[in-house]
Amino acid sequence: MTRRDGPSRKADASTGAPARQAPRRAPARDFELEAGSFAHYEDPAYYASSYASRIEDVAYYVALAQRSPGPVLEYGVGNGRIAIPIARHGRNVVGVDHSAPMLADLRARVAREPAEVAARVSAVRGDMRRVRLKRRFPLVLATFNTALHLYVRDDVERFLARVREHLAPGGRFVVDLSMPTIADLARMAGRAYSVPRFRHPTTGLVVKNREYFDYDPLRQVLFVSMEFVPVSDPAAAWITPLAHRQFFPREWEALLHYNGFDVDHVDGDFEGGLLTKDSDVMVWHAKHATRRPKGRP
Repeated sequence: MTRRDGPSRKADASTGAPARQAPRRAPARDFELEAGSFAHYEDPAYYASSYASRIEDVAYYVALAQRSPGPVLEYGVGNGRIAIPIARHGRNVVGVDHSAPMLADLRARVAREPAEVAARVSAVRGDMRRVRLKRRFPLVLATFNTALHLYVRDDVERFLARVREHLAPGGRFVVDLSMPTIADLARMAGRAYSVPRFRHPTTGLVVKNREYFDYDPLRQVLFVSMEFVPVSDPAAAWITPLAHRQFFPREWEALLHYNGFDVDHVDGDFEGGLLTKDSDVMVWHAKHATRRPKGRP
């Protein structure tokens, strides 16, 4: 028998019938990655406070939306840090996110907006690899490292298949990813990197903040542990994990290529600068491929 013949099925000794093959086992859950996918987004107040000064990407995506002829689909919409400003500038936004706390905060924030802005924002809770909206958009976004929660190739392929389904003919898919740097990935595991103490917006306590980094080169995942130690009660310290897949530029280009996309261009910052070896971020602009994907028959 050759490999092409497939596995043999031995006969049952009592009946002569082919023996039933054992069912295929489901992949084991990786609780470390699950925690690193969700924990950082369970506290919307801390998230909003941490990224309040991050405005360059907001302006970048607002400008893209204004140049787009229609509604916007945003994966990783969170609590609307980018979606609400887009809506304020007159574009309808549909958001997809897996975090119930972040979407609850999004609803609260939208409710405080003028009625005409609130009417432009809607959101769906679900897994970006699976959600099917049965409509197409001229602009599809995966903002602020959302795609770094796609940890294996199958995750990426399923997500990009959903993007293809939702992207209108002639539309644009834009995704930003942090640029992996050897210096960051080579940080010593177990070494604490201190951040200035601050008053935590959720607990109201002044906390010391330390971060630990541990890069797994086999899975290409950077694990970050954010430790918060209340000054008044150190025994009440807690840790929030975060797990980010690290995609290198040529790797992400190949994933797009073999999953039905042509890369239009890549920006190296949120001002439209060139991607260089010193860039901190990669902003990929892609469109439906003019050829047939080669990754699968």
